[in-house]
Amino acid sequence: MSHQFDIRVYYEDTDMAGIVYYANYLKYIERARSDWVRQLGIDQNAMRDDDGVVFAVRRVEADYHASARFDDRLSVTTRTQSVSGARLVMEQELHRDGQLLFSAVVTIVCLNAAGQPVRLPANIRQMVH
Repeated sequence: MSHQFDIRVYYEDTDMAGIVYYANYLKYIERARSDWVRQLGIDQNAMRDDDGVVFAVRRVEADYHASARFDDRLSVTTRTQSVSGARLVMEQELHRDGQLLFSAVVTIVCLNAAGQPVRLPANIRQMVH
């Protein structure tokens, strides 16, 4: 299963050279994951309020391939790499006109209200698989 999310680079996203500041790529892929989860029908507020669990990023392995610049139109592709009882591993790529600019492998876990790791809810494991 693959999800596509489009982004426009704004002036506020760039450094003095007009190149996207490196940390903003993490924001872009976060927005794409949030949109993907929403489109799957997962209500993260209900997860927190009803089930007492939230998603948390456990690990990010990122590669910067080329620079995005002010006013670029970008596209983030999100794919599930693997799902286990406790982890969701996702691959994300950011492209401009087909050119790979940034790629990441992101490991997501669930935490309870005390901040302790818990299993991913079974219904969510089925949705993202």
